[in-house]
Amino acid sequence: MEAAIRESSAAAETGALKSMTMIQALRSAMDVMMQRDDNVVVFGQDVGYFGGVFRVTEGLQAKYGKPRCFDTPISEGGIVGIAVGMAAYGLRPVAEIQFADYFYPASDQIVSEAARLRSRSAGDFTAPMVIRMPCGGGIYGGQTHSQSPEALFTHVCGLRTVMPSNPYDAKGLLIAAIESDDPVIFLEPKRLYNGPFDGHHDRPMVPWSSHATGKVPEGYYRVPLESASVFRAGAQVTVLTYGTMVWVAEAAARESGVDAEIIDLRSLWPMDLDAVVASVKKTGRCVIVHEATRTSGFGAELSALVQEHCFYELEAPIERVAGWDTPYPHAQEWAYFPGPDRVAAALKRTLEA
Repeated sequence: MEAAIRESSAAAETGALKSMTMIQALRSAMDVMMQRDDNVVVFGQDVGYFGGVFRVTEGLQAKYGKPRCFDTPISEGGIVGIAVGMAAYGLRPVAEIQFADYFYPASDQIVSEAARLRSRSAGDFTAPMVIRMPCGGGIYGGQTHSQSPEALFTHVCGLRTVMPSNPYDAKGLLIAAIESDDPVIFLEPKRLYNGPFDGHHDRPMVPWSSHATGKVPEGYYRVPLESASVFRAGAQVTVLTYGTMVWVAEAAARESGVDAEIIDLRSLWPMDLDAVVASVKKTGRCVIVHEATRTSGFGAELSALVQEHCFYELEAPIERVAGWDTPYPHAQEWAYFPGPDRVAAALKRTLEA
């Protein structure tokens, strides 16, 4: 993980580091960009005075005023529609959908308007906008507060889809997303907001202050979009993953004794295919891990890409570990959540094949 920090630190304007949670890192990214660019505006349900349901935008309205950080009605279609219009006319809106589960009413605005604006205007207009969405489970939120819909966005031409796994990446990626001239779906694993989570729900929470990735530059820096990182170097098998599952995969590798190389994709699409191919060709084996449902999940696309680009180097069938093909349950949260035991079993199967 240290290598991932070093690769982006050269772009930082300040060497001052501060211990931050992911919540604080995301807030810092918006603060930095609102200071640098008056065209950056932040809005959504309860994001202004209240500071957001997870307090990610806390203090921004007090600092920048209601015109630049404001509350909206409970209308996801309206929130995204406003953002598209703002972006088309030169602003850089950062809109929040309170939970990723609630983006569906805004599907037309995201797919038919934001994603298509550059193409349908022959480049005369762009949509430099970010839609932030807390996603994923692990908080007993049930089926309407736990979804991981990333595959629905990676399927749409014209969208960028990003999901960080730690505070350092979260801030750098959000800054890069705000500066992008393309619409960016920025998915935030809410189980990681206050600390890394390795899937062992019955153990005490570990704070970000105990991890290197919780040390975040206070000023401006970017983590480039379309850049994956080698979260854990290894030689026996490649694990392709992102978000919360990065930490689950690390726990699985550690507890199973498998020398796994973990690739944190960070940007799901467009993705860093070179990093994926280089790792799989080195190890000859591949396990794909994500929290979303298995069928037609993003892991299916990853599996196809690995098969196409690494066929002759593969020594075993590609394994996928994912959520089950059911709505996210409330009472059986940990039976659904792809924990370290399931990941470790897949790692061992690839070595035994």
